[in-house]
Amino acid sequence: MSGKEYLLKENEVLNDLLGYDGLKIIQHPEMFNFSLDSTLLGNYATLNKNAHKVVDLCTGNAPIPLFLSLRNSNIKIIGVEIQDVSHDLASRNVAVNGLENQIEIIKGDLKGINEKIGRFSYDVVTCNPPYFKVNPDSNLNKNDYLTIARHEVLATLDDVVKEASLLLKQGGRFAMVHRPDRLIDIIETFRKYKIEPKRMRLVYPRIHREANVLLIEGIKGGKAGNLRIENPLFVYENETSVNYSQEILDLFMLGKKEEASQ
Repeated sequence: MSGKEYLLKENEVLNDLLGYDGLKIIQHPEMFNFSLDSTLLGNYATLNKNAHKVVDLCTGNAPIPLFLSLRNSNIKIIGVEIQDVSHDLASRNVAVNGLENQIEIIKGDLKGINEKIGRFSYDVVTCNPPYFKVNPDSNLNKNDYLTIARHEVLATLDDVVKEASLLLKQGGRFAMVHRPDRLIDIIETFRKYKIEPKRMRLVYPRIHREANVLLIEGIKGGKAGNLRIENPLFVYENETSVNYSQEILDLFMLGKKEEASQ
C-alpha cells in the first residue's frame, strides 16, 4: 500500500485533480464532489503580487485551495468547512498532496470565523457557496451533506458576503461563483457590505444555451462603477460535442504553467 492509499476510507476514490499527475483529490461518490464551478473559480480569482493570505469559505473537500496552490506556491490558504465528513476529506486532501505547510483546513461555521482567524487580515477570499434559497417549495435532497452544500441551510448569501467583508483588508478581493439568476441579489449584497463588483463573467454550457454559471469578483472599499463584463466562456466546443472548448482545456493546464514559471 502506497503512502497515499492509506488515507483512503471505505468507498472513497483517489483521482487526479483536473487530470494533473501531481495533484490528487480524495472524493466520496455519494457526497458533493468538486465540479467545474470550483475549477473556474480557482482560476478566476485574482492572485496578484500583493496576495499573500487567502481564505476559501465553504471549502468542501478543498478543490479551490488545491487549485490555488498550483497557481502560487507562496500564498498561505485557509479553507473553512462546517461539515464533519467534508472537513475530514479536505484535511486528507491537503495531506495526500503534502501541502500542510501551505494550506490549513479549519472546521467551523463560516459565520464569525473572522473572530478565530483574524479580522481585516486577508488579501483574497473565495467561495463556492450554496446556490439555492430555502423556501416551502424547495426540493431538498434527503442526503444532508448534499442539502447543506446546495441550499442556504447553514449559510445564506448574506452570511457569506458579510464574512468575506470582515475577513478582507481594504482593497482586498472577494471572488465567488454562483448562479446567474441570483445576480441582482449578489450585487446588492456586495454593496451592502462595502464590496464593489469589478469583474463579472458568464459561463455557458454551449453557444446557443443560456448561461448557467456566474463568476464575479469585487474589491472591498472599491470605488463605485467600472464593472467589467468579460467575454463569455463556453464549456463545450459546439452544440453537439462532448469535448471541452479550447479555453476550458487551457484552464485545466493553467496551474501547471504557473507552477512551472515560479
